Amino acid sequence: MMSFTRLSRLKDHGIYRDLSWPHDLQDFGRYNLIYGWNGTGKTTLSRLFRALELREVPTPGEVKVRIGDDDVPGVDFPQATLPVRVFNRDLVNESIFPIGGGEVPPIFVVGKESVEKQKEVERLKQARVEADAEWSAARARDREAAHALDQYCQGRARVIKDTLRSSGQNPFNNYNKSNFRGRAAQLVADDDAASHRLNDSDRQALLIQHKGAPKSRLAEITYRLPDLQALAGTTSALLKKTVVSAAIQSLKDDSEVADWTRRGLGLHNDRHADKCLFCAQPLPENRLGALEAHFNAEYEQFMREIDDQITKLESIRTQTSELKLPSRAEFYDDMAAGYETAEGALREAADAAGSFARSLGAALGKKRAKAFEALPMEVVAPEIDTSVVEAVNEVIRKHNQASEDFTSRVSSARERLAMDLIAADIDEFQRLQDAVRNASGESRTAKDKSDDLAARINKIEGEIIEHRQPAEDLNNDLQQYLGHGELRLVVKDTGYTVTRNGEQAQMLSEGEMTAIALLYFLKSLEGRDFDLASGVVVLDDPVSSLDANALYLAFGYIRERTEGAGQLFVLTHNFAFFRQVRNWFHHLKGQGGKNLGRRPARFYMLEPVHGSDPRCSNIRPLDPLLKQFESEYHYLFSRIYRRATAPITSGLEDSYSLPNMARRFLEAFLAFRQPASSGDLWKKVKASDFDEAKKLRILRFLHTYSHGDAVGDPEHDLSVLSEAGSILQDLMQFVETQDPEHFAGMVGLMNSVEGEGI
Repeated sequence: MMSFTRLSRLKDHGIYRDLSWPHDLQDFGRYNLIYGWNGTGKTTLSRLFRALELREVPTPGEVKVRIGDDDVPGVDFPQATLPVRVFNRDLVNESIFPIGGGEVPPIFVVGKESVEKQKEVERLKQARVEADAEWSAARARDREAAHALDQYCQGRARVIKDTLRSSGQNPFNNYNKSNFRGRAAQLVADDDAASHRLNDSDRQALLIQHKGAPKSRLAEITYRLPDLQALAGTTSALLKKTVVSAAIQSLKDDSEVADWTRRGLGLHNDRHADKCLFCAQPLPENRLGALEAHFNAEYEQFMREIDDQITKLESIRTQTSELKLPSRAEFYDDMAAGYETAEGALREAADAAGSFARSLGAALGKKRAKAFEALPMEVVAPEIDTSVVEAVNEVIRKHNQASEDFTSRVSSARERLAMDLIAADIDEFQRLQDAVRNASGESRTAKDKSDDLAARINKIEGEIIEHRQPAEDLNNDLQQYLGHGELRLVVKDTGYTVTRNGEQAQMLSEGEMTAIALLYFLKSLEGRDFDLASGVVVLDDPVSSLDANALYLAFGYIRERTEGAGQLFVLTHNFAFFRQVRNWFHHLKGQGGKNLGRRPARFYMLEPVHGSDPRCSNIRPLDPLLKQFESEYHYLFSRIYRRATAPITSGLEDSYSLPNMARRFLEAFLAFRQPASSGDLWKKVKASDFDEAKKLRILRFLHTYSHGDAVGDPEHDLSVLSEAGSILQDLMQFVETQDPEHFAGMVGLMNSVEGEGI
């Protein structure tokens, strides 16, 4: 049979700062009595056992216990299988008499007629254990798959957030895993992830849009490229044209002189001059007439035509050289490259047009000098794309539209980029999502199987459950225990309610609550959910608040109902109860054998660790005086005597418990010495013949650092507690002075049993 073997390790667990099982201390046996005053860790131990019963991780600190041959850490308590039942104050407050009221939970037993159904229940329960294990494993896989998907979504959402975040209002500043998961799931459902993928250039352009700032509108270009073919035709015609006149040969041969003469003729005619304006000599007769015949009206008209065409060509050249276009920086970054291309094409076309106009102008300049000759057309019109102006304006119109739609445009760019990032790894998302779906399905299937078994179990149990009989048994126990039948447990729905004389019981006394709680707990050990013969039963101070008569009755019930337990632990600070249990254990079969390892009962005590600060406790063998004698007085005497006669050390041995021990010992001693004297301790000591200064010193120590008849949390004044040794020497001297024979007998008795173990 599996049993609770030892406390392997308790570190920072309640009052146990650093407990390791002593190498010379026997492991727990089938029956175990643990004695310890208040504040030495009994409740902490019972709560450790209760954590094992409830399959909970004990807190705080580190816990490791040995069950059978295996050390089991506290974190593994939820998986432990050792059946445990614990009676302590927590059980009473949480289950039997819960704070805030409530019914006492029922105790179920199996009737003889329900044996077959009970076997079926047990079979179904085993099947449910297996189903629950399958469900637990499926849930673990489900959680693992969900965690993997969650981490993936969180990581991808972080990438999108870091890529698309910006100052100002931007939904991507708070982008999270839920946003990512929703859109990714929609992509998978629509099966259109490919349509959201971007090529590198589109992605780069959208990234530029996302990071852009709003820009001003731009005016469209009004410049129009000239018709080069028309210009070429007009120029070619002028070059081929000649003037018919009474030409002067010298002027025909010298175009510069002819041009100079033509302008001078105009000046003379304007001024009606009869002398040469250059040399002031009279003009030869008929000279003006000859010149006018040379430069006739047809000639003048032709010159004007040439000059007009040259002026037109010069204007075209000027327009092309002075063409004003927006700068690249005025456009949104994602349009700048397109604009730069269109602008370059336009300027190239304009430069070609300007250069051609300049060549035509130069050809016409030569024609002016040779108006009487036909000249060939030597300049060829270049091929230019007149749509380049529209291409530039198209970019400008897109820019202006982007300025009007800036907010929606940036939002659209961010949305497209986000969808591209989501679509990039959609296969991994789908794989993880499918894994979650499959794991969730397996978990639901396993849960449905467990729930179905639970429903079948509940149905059969509903047919066999009957907790009226346990209620009657408890009522009989209560009547025998209390000596009256006023209090009764009445079946109500799925539990019990406590009544007094047929009415709902109000304001139960501590003794009544303790009696009901203890009897209820002992009866619950017979329930079908606990196998007493293989289980561990723990009782922590089960007789608190009971008077002497009730204490003996309680002990009788405890002995009767727990003797068949697979393993029993009794923890108490009540010496009368301790003595009853000790005597019971002493008379167990095999307890008197010489082989200590085969004795069924073990005896231990909890006590403070010498010199510890903060306060802590340890477990050790029961003191021989407590084990062998019928009075706590012997034990108190031995502890005080040992401390009073111990060598002085730097530690504060027993600094927390000795003041209480000394007080209880002195009260017991004086009660025997002065049976007729009434009053408090001070009066009894005052009436004793002893050194007055020492009596005052003893009383100050006891009154200041003890707490009546209970060991609580003593004051923490190390400066005074360090005097404990010398004060206890005074106390021993006081006892020896008052009754030398008694003192000598106690010392001899103590020495005779010194060193015995359990």
